[in-house]
Amino acid sequence: MKFKIILATVFLCVYISTNAQEISDTKFGKGLINFTAKDSSFSVKFAPRFQVRSMTSWDHDGEQYGSPDHNFIVRRSRLKFDGFAYNPKIKYKIELGLTNRDVSGANQFNRNTPRIILDAVIKWTFAKNFELWAGQTKLPGNVERVVSSANLQLIDRSLLNSRFNIDRDLGVQLRHKSKLGGDFVMREKLSLSQGEGRNVTEGNEGGLQYTARLEFLPFGTFKSKGDYVQADLKREKAPKLMVGFTYNLNQDAVRERGFAGDYMFRSDGSLYETDQTTIFADAMFKYQGFSFMGEYAKRSAEEEVATDIDGTPTGDIVLTGNALNLQAGYLFENNYEIAGRFTTVDFEPVTGNLPQEQYTLGGSRYVVGHKLKVQSDLSYTTLDGQDDNITFRLGFDIHF
Repeated sequence: MKFKIILATVFLCVYISTNAQEISDTKFGKGLINFTAKDSSFSVKFAPRFQVRSMTSWDHDGEQYGSPDHNFIVRRSRLKFDGFAYNPKIKYKIELGLTNRDVSGANQFNRNTPRIILDAVIKWTFAKNFELWAGQTKLPGNVERVVSSANLQLIDRSLLNSRFNIDRDLGVQLRHKSKLGGDFVMREKLSLSQGEGRNVTEGNEGGLQYTARLEFLPFGTFKSKGDYVQADLKREKAPKLMVGFTYNLNQDAVRERGFAGDYMFRSDGSLYETDQTTIFADAMFKYQGFSFMGEYAKRSAEEEVATDIDGTPTGDIVLTGNALNLQAGYLFENNYEIAGRFTTVDFEPVTGNLPQEQYTLGGSRYVVGHKLKVQSDLSYTTLDGQDDNITFRLGFDIHF
């Protein structure tokens, strides 16, 4: 049933485009369909995309590397719609995920159905430099997570992001920007959300989630919002820097990672609740083809070990700890890029997880920027400085 709905939506967009009063931006990478009503009362842009990759991994058994494991996957396959409704100051975005990774996670809190919807958000510019967002979308967390998966410099995001990001949620966001003098720009982002991640339909089991982010751009804004695009594809002629700080409180969280992970059930069917706090400090810098991104993340909890009604541990543990991620790359004139990344993750001892370090070296060929590209990277990962793994990945992106 869900795929019939998706196909019907796509066919509707095609019908609209063939009967449109105005079609524009038909160049590759600008959207498969661009439609604006004759009276300018709404617009729709439809832009499908997908990522395909192969992965080969070798584990070290203490003496030698074993036989490689191979994996070929469609990592992402998505349908994205955006535009404005009624007034250009009222914008919207809808993004649907079709791959197994996107739709997995069915449970009793989303009626045991696939989680197709990634984004469904409306954005209203109600006053100068003020925006109000409402719906489901990414929270203003670490810069790496907010960067679209279509605009990554390496094959995928870092260990820091996979362990400690705050991802998507349902709620409202208030955003504002102002100039502090000269080119110096400051942006403030506040969010109030449900706290249990995307596509939750069965009430709010824990408390609410509160997020605040401050961003400082001392040299002015980046070209084409490049502070949230990895790689300096625009070749900034002057240095550009964005420094951001995020504070997130998931009050009475009922999942091991706040927005994700297992629900922490007790023997009587109730849920264990504890406050979880996550902080981020990050930066993005670009200048003449060189780009740098740095991130620090830390998650803590009021009580890390979930307990049953009688006070005994249930076996569920909140994933707490900290991580550092440093990434840099240089884009050559022929649109080839070389990039490197270093990530270290340290967990609190109570979690039972060992510290990790990962070194990644990658190369990209941008045929049409991030819209059409081929990428590969090689990662060396150590677990507690002992168990080793080498992983080679190769993939391509196409984004209409």
